[in-house]
Amino acid sequence: MNRTPSISSQRLYESIEALGRIGSYLDEASGLHGVNRLALTAADAEGRRHVVAKMQSLGLSVSIDRIGNVFGRRKGREDALAPVMMGSHIDSVPTAGKFDGCLGVLGALEVIHALEDAQYVTRRPLVAAFFTDEEGSRFGSDMLGSSVATARIPLQTAYGLRDRVGLTVKDELQKIGFLGEVDELLAPPFAYLECHIEQGPVLRSENIDIGVVTGVQSISWQEVTIQGRSAHAGTTPMELRADASCAAARINLRLREMARSGHYGPQMRATMGAMVPVPGLVNIVPGRMTVTVDLRNPDDDHMRRAEADIIAFYDQVAAEEGVQIRWRQTARTSCVQFDSAFQDRIEAAAQRRGLSTRRIVSGAGHDAQEMAHLTRAAMVFVPGEFNGISHNPRELSTPTQCANGVSVLLDVLLQIAEEA
Repeated sequence: MNRTPSISSQRLYESIEALGRIGSYLDEASGLHGVNRLALTAADAEGRRHVVAKMQSLGLSVSIDRIGNVFGRRKGREDALAPVMMGSHIDSVPTAGKFDGCLGVLGALEVIHALEDAQYVTRRPLVAAFFTDEEGSRFGSDMLGSSVATARIPLQTAYGLRDRVGLTVKDELQKIGFLGEVDELLAPPFAYLECHIEQGPVLRSENIDIGVVTGVQSISWQEVTIQGRSAHAGTTPMELRADASCAAARINLRLREMARSGHYGPQMRATMGAMVPVPGLVNIVPGRMTVTVDLRNPDDDHMRRAEADIIAFYDQVAAEEGVQIRWRQTARTSCVQFDSAFQDRIEAAAQRRGLSTRRIVSGAGHDAQEMAHLTRAAMVFVPGEFNGISHNPRELSTPTQCANGVSVLLDVLLQIAEEA
């Protein structure tokens, strides 16, 4: 008789630690080891091979599509049925911790490992997946692999994206050996589930075990180029300057004012994450600045108004500072709501295990939001220590927190995977 599948906290955490050693670096500010596995770099390739080997060791059939998404499939009792998919991503920002995305991928494999240990075969087949370049840090478009798989971004558009030194997505996929042959348009799975670290302070500050994610807020990324005039820093009077850096500073301050004003809702977020001056020398007035703008809002109407207002402000700054300002949209997603019945199942599963729950909107973007356009989707959040800090070497969830989240994922998966 089959045993009841059970998550191994130790095995799960050891797998997170092992993947975290790939792309590891010493962060001088904190003295901690962080992770730098930018998408489609040598470190990402090594991490991909590591996870593929884990998939194969579990007997999964591995396939790679034309945008480099990787899928490990486990047969079901009725193998022709659409699968239940679990997953996330393993690429990182340059200053990452070990958990963002990786918990979702390795948690999915731990679920399958637990099923193997219990000799439990689900009615529906299962798929563990990891998607290409969820972060968007290198090529400027987040959730790239999942957005191609769900047809939001055309494959050829994705192939043509370039990093800061001009290398393209397609060439880099080919270089690391992950330019697959499987059609990039994903056949709709029966359901999609993802476990993730919260990346925020709410669960930890309220001492909550499990976050039941109701949806993901709207995200808008822009690249803004400000063209001024380079000049001698010592001889050019202030009133005769066309200083691109001053224009950028004004935009940055306006973003903060907008976010704090309340005019765009209480949860507006605005960030200027990158600022690149040219020529970038101490004694030259910057002639050009390239900056990025990241807007987030859980209300689509508030987001549209914020976008319109900051774009209008670009025109105002250009006229007042004597510069030219061009901008382009690099990423844009609307608010996404996850399946309400799945939310109820997550909540009930957690409560059966004696775990406290809270419904929560995700402030970060996730592959699950792309998959929600293709099938019923849901997310389980676990708390993060140190006020939920993420994209930072201090990012941390404990072995118990990780195991709690993946155990709830397993419970919900066992229900869904037995449905006709």
